[in-house]
Amino acid sequence: MPQSDTPDSQQHNEFVDGPASTENDDTVAIDAVDPSNDLPAPTIDDAGPADLTPPTATEEPAAESAPAPASNDDASDADDSDDASGDDDDGDDDGDDTVRFSDLGLSDELLSSLTDLGYEIPTPIQAESIPPLLDGFDLLGQAATGTGKTAAFALPMLDRVAGAGKSKIPFGLVLVPTRELANQVAEATKQYGANRGVRIAALFGGTNIGPQFSLLKSGVDIVIGTPGRVLDHLKRGSLDLSRCAMVVLDEADEMLDMGFAEDLEAILDAAPPERQTVLFSATMPNRIDSIASRQLSDPVRISIKRATETDGTPPKVRQTAYLSHRTHRASALARILDMESPEAAIVFCRTRGDVDELVDVMNGRGYRAEALHGGMSQDQRDRAMGRLKNGIATLLIATDVAARGIDVDHLSHVVNYDIPQTTEAYTHRIGRVGRAGREGIAITLGGPKDHRKINNIARYTGQPIAIEKVPTVNDLTAKRMEITRNEVAEKLNDTESADLYRSIVESLTADNDPIDVAIAAVRLAHETSGRTSVEQEIPDVSSHADKGKKWDDRGKGQGHRGQRDRNDRGSGKSFENRAVRNSDGSHHVEAGFVSLQFNLGRSAGVRPGDLVGAIANESNIRGNEIGAIKINDKSAFVQVPEKHAGKVLRSMDGAKIRNKPVRVRRANN
Repeated sequence: MPQSDTPDSQQHNEFVDGPASTENDDTVAIDAVDPSNDLPAPTIDDAGPADLTPPTATEEPAAESAPAPASNDDASDADDSDDASGDDDDGDDDGDDTVRFSDLGLSDELLSSLTDLGYEIPTPIQAESIPPLLDGFDLLGQAATGTGKTAAFALPMLDRVAGAGKSKIPFGLVLVPTRELANQVAEATKQYGANRGVRIAALFGGTNIGPQFSLLKSGVDIVIGTPGRVLDHLKRGSLDLSRCAMVVLDEADEMLDMGFAEDLEAILDAAPPERQTVLFSATMPNRIDSIASRQLSDPVRISIKRATETDGTPPKVRQTAYLSHRTHRASALARILDMESPEAAIVFCRTRGDVDELVDVMNGRGYRAEALHGGMSQDQRDRAMGRLKNGIATLLIATDVAARGIDVDHLSHVVNYDIPQTTEAYTHRIGRVGRAGREGIAITLGGPKDHRKINNIARYTGQPIAIEKVPTVNDLTAKRMEITRNEVAEKLNDTESADLYRSIVESLTADNDPIDVAIAAVRLAHETSGRTSVEQEIPDVSSHADKGKKWDDRGKGQGHRGQRDRNDRGSGKSFENRAVRNSDGSHHVEAGFVSLQFNLGRSAGVRPGDLVGAIANESNIRGNEIGAIKINDKSAFVQVPEKHAGKVLRSMDGAKIRNKPVRVRRANN
């Protein structure tokens, strides 16, 4: 897929974007097929419609994957993007065992679209899911975020809808937990089906519903939306699912966590019982099994596990993330590396332009930085690699494809200048450090709104990622002074040529205080080291995540995937009876909880799901931590853990629920 040196706001990222958007701001894409996952495809029983026993598959991705063909020296920027990359490790590919999209039974039109996007090798979840979905089986799949689930269900749906003929009633429905994800899946599906003329509608709250009415009235083939808005259209009669042939629940566990259980059941009941139903979830709690047993018919079961280390032991890698505006990112990186003092580091950039620009910045800061990208000749690449391996350079700033196969024994740091486009790419990158018992450090830079992307990585890898504040000017000054002190202390043990300088010191101390002489000498050493450049403070944008907060594999501390629709919550019926009353009818507060009073109630249309979603989203606490809820006509009472009360009061100040300003105070109980 062509990759240009576009600004960060336009850059493509698989955690959020998938294939790069080509249209307007109404849709963004997600879950691009990642050719870097050139993995041997898992086997699955060849069960056609006549085979009444659905296959079951569990696949653990291999630790190594076959490389894609190497790019030539004149490769375009597409060769340098994660989308066009193969695996980073060297290996032999005899072509005998590698499953490609062309082996999965997809139509020529879809294969042509995938080729245009630069995709050839399916990820494990795609290789496992596409054949049975094309054959019409129901499917229950467990796979982490970032494994390519969108293409796994979108490609079969696009293939099947083409044979259904045009109709005003949608052929397919995809339900997702957030409006961001609805946008992203819609754009990805649109690009996968570019050659098919498929009509796609994204339905979610927080936007004018009028254009959605018009779109549905004109007829669509595939609807992708959040449960609340889809149910709203069903109730209004603007959406008809009576002949919907395929329904997908993506991120089902997230939707259940957000209180959408009743909405999902109502939507599924509105579709024909003979429909094909697909359910994807990162986890498989009992409630997922419960909904699957009611709504799926003899499903194919697929589980894609996280890859494990080849020797069975995880590498020692400290993972951190720093958030800043794009305009400050180069300065932030320089300051972070000043604090880290890496022995040798690789900085991964998305485009050649980023590489060249960053090399200039880092060399200007006194680093010995080398570039490595597809626009360089092989001799230039070899020279850059040699300088890093020989210790002449401390930084190698590279694109993914150009850095394929790099192995540097003394590598201490890996830096993602942008969040990688796939979780697998992230894993491969950080796998270059922490080897042979050595501790490595993985640093990821992102923007102010990239908390969810970092959360996705943490969930996929199962390793915590600490979000740190970019070092301040004072932090940097203290670090620089420490380096100068250590250098001076080291010279005290070096007595060679001491007599040459002794006479100078003696002449200076004859007329000056020895302490003043020493201060002047240290200041001169500090100034000549180049560590006295004037620094500006970098704005702190990490306020939505406490300094040092770790994102673990369950996403704690983040809330749920993406920003939730304030006007598009689950029906929340499961929260209605959580309020506990004392015998006199007053509101009982559970031990360890605080009751907060909100100024909005039933008359404002507020539901429990609105309160849970808003608090979880604004305060970064999980919905299941919130206690009893009581909604009156003009107010609402919500119990939150006492340890979170202050944070909720601060974060909800000025927030809106159902487009109405919120005021919160501690309730008088």
